[in-house]
Amino acid sequence: MTKLAVVSGGLREPSSTRLLADRILAAVTAQLTDSGASVSSSVVELRTLGRPIMDAMLTGFPTGELESAFETLAEADGLIAVTPAFNASFSGLFKSFFDVLPEETLSDLPVLIAATGGTERHSLVLEHALRPMFSYLHAVVSPTGVYAATDDFGASQGDALGERIAKAAADYARLLLSCGAHARRDVFAEELGAMERLLTGRDGNASDR
Repeated sequence: MTKLAVVSGGLREPSSTRLLADRILAAVTAQLTDSGASVSSSVVELRTLGRPIMDAMLTGFPTGELESAFETLAEADGLIAVTPAFNASFSGLFKSFFDVLPEETLSDLPVLIAATGGTERHSLVLEHALRPMFSYLHAVVSPTGVYAATDDFGASQGDALGERIAKAAADYARLLLSCGAHARRDVFAEELGAMERLLTGRDGNASDR
């Protein structure tokens, strides 16, 4: 079972960001299903988590609702992350969520990045903002992202957006299948183990003297 998590940073209801996220999820699910994989998915809607995210930034401790969102990402084998673009960058809410996400949650996790914006001028948000951020968080970023401007959702544009989504979904599905199940990291246990090994090494050196 391939577990997919979707983070949608849309600020309004209805949201073009959520619409794009749903279309990408459907395309990725179809690609994986065609390859013989079974898929489950969970969506994290950041609009409803604005206050818990701010509280976590101020106190350093997430509440139950936010902890549940963190757990969704920690258990996932892949992440589809979609944000609205503002001034050629991601939204503050979207960035804040990943700022308070526990360290190493996204380590080695395949991520498909996507964004929405008013015009094509914001399309570089994928390469100038999203890809560097997720690379910094040690995620494995899929080579093809999706950007959708307002006009892309109009009927007059044909299926250009659909074609871009299909290409990104195909590339991402191959990445997911090659990476396999995601191994969840326990940073505290790793640090504790490193400390134990360090202490054991010191004790050994002391007994040699």
